[in-house]
Amino acid sequence: MPVRHLLGLADMPAAAINEFLENALPMKQIISRDIKKVPTLRGKTVVTLFYEPSTRTRMSFELAAKYLSADTVNVSASASSMAKGESLADTARTVAALGADLVVLRHPSAGAPHLLARMVDVPVVNAGDGMHEHPTQALLDLFTLRERRPDLEGLKLVIIGDLLHSRVARSNIWCLPRFGVDVHLVAPPTLVPAGLAALGVTVHDRPEDALPGAGAVMVLRLQRERQQEGLIPDVREYARLYALNGERMALARPDAYVMHPGPMNRGIEIAPDVADGACALITDQVTNGVAVRMAVLYLLMLGRGD
Repeated sequence: MPVRHLLGLADMPAAAINEFLENALPMKQIISRDIKKVPTLRGKTVVTLFYEPSTRTRMSFELAAKYLSADTVNVSASASSMAKGESLADTARTVAALGADLVVLRHPSAGAPHLLARMVDVPVVNAGDGMHEHPTQALLDLFTLRERRPDLEGLKLVIIGDLLHSRVARSNIWCLPRFGVDVHLVAPPTLVPAGLAALGVTVHDRPEDALPGAGAVMVLRLQRERQQEGLIPDVREYARLYALNGERMALARPDAYVMHPGPMNRGIEIAPDVADGACALITDQVTNGVAVRMAVLYLLMLGRGD
């Protein structure tokens, strides 16, 4: 590298991405042990600042830190001085003064982790900023695909769902084509942000047009909490036209993988039998998320080499 912070993948070299993934391999071996703890980050403190609700990502970062023996401090916006009006800048100064060695930030505003990184003298990890990026999710998605297919050159990946509000989609769109993945996107026109085709991906209106030949299908959650009125007719209509069900999945390759970053709206964007099917990698994604985040914490705090 060296990489000081993990703020996004848009400008990250493939070599740096590979270094995170290569270090995730031994981390996953630690997770498989009966005693899931090594002293690698003993004496270090990881602070997680979550300005948005999160279960999966927050637990994943916390477990990653604990498996490496780091101390963790979790701060949520609703149970801290943030709820009293404290700014991100003042919270950052407080965190730095308390001796944090790394800060994980989830924030509803795009760019907030970049702002934080300019304020504190410790590594910052973006755990999701607005509708911008979710870099560790894309890293774990790439790691999960590589476990099943080490050479991704030519793999057709179809991403179906709420592209407009998805930071997961953006990070994957910036990341996966660099490793040879042929990325196709599907969403109602109202949920497709402008300029996607310029990023080297193919955009479709209908799943039936994109799925033939797909080796992997990633389904995105319909983010109803971010929906503006009128973007989709109604949820049942969206499910009828865009949900990944068995009939649509039959259009993909017989061995095509199914992925979802979670949490899932079963019966809306994905049918339960597809989510729980033999080709689903959704549970693997969760496990690999911990391993990848262990690698991120390790490299940013101890392995930067600068």
